[in-house]
Amino acid sequence: MDNPANTDSVVGEIKSTPGMQTYGVHSMAEWLSQMTADNIPALAIFIKIVIGISVTIGFIVIFQAMYTAVMERTREIGMLKSMGASKQYIVALILRETIALTIAGIILGTGLSLAAGAGIHYRAPILPMDVDLTWIGKTTLIAIVGALAGALYPALKAASKDPIEALAYD
Repeated sequence: MDNPANTDSVVGEIKSTPGMQTYGVHSMAEWLSQMTADNIPALAIFIKIVIGISVTIGFIVIFQAMYTAVMERTREIGMLKSMGASKQYIVALILRETIALTIAGIILGTGLSLAAGAGIHYRAPILPMDVDLTWIGKTTLIAIVGALAGALYPALKAASKDPIEALAYD
């Protein structure tokens, strides 16, 4: 075919050829329009499973990092408790720190993602890079909830430590 304007007539001619009626003949534009996530079976389920696994792994990593941070700061927590800090104060302190780190991570991660998208678009301008603000909002919410859930147990454990044992900890 020498002219893209003739696409429909060529497709019609192929379909009218004897023996070709049972074959599906599509133009390139039609074929590409069918290659979307909505038309690929089970892709949406697969994407949701990958997101679930990612969130679970993220939760475990945050939990481990916060647990390690609390264990390394046992002496500091013991000093705060010996000076009269309540359990609620210790929990709130650790959760505030978690939120601050989470927000910094969200900003850094979003910035790097947008920069990577711009770099990909610069190197391969034919690849569409769609930035959906609703997904940024969803991932921000997932990150904050995951960080708080991952930090809650270490915060409660730190708040329940005996100040004398914590000060003697090395």
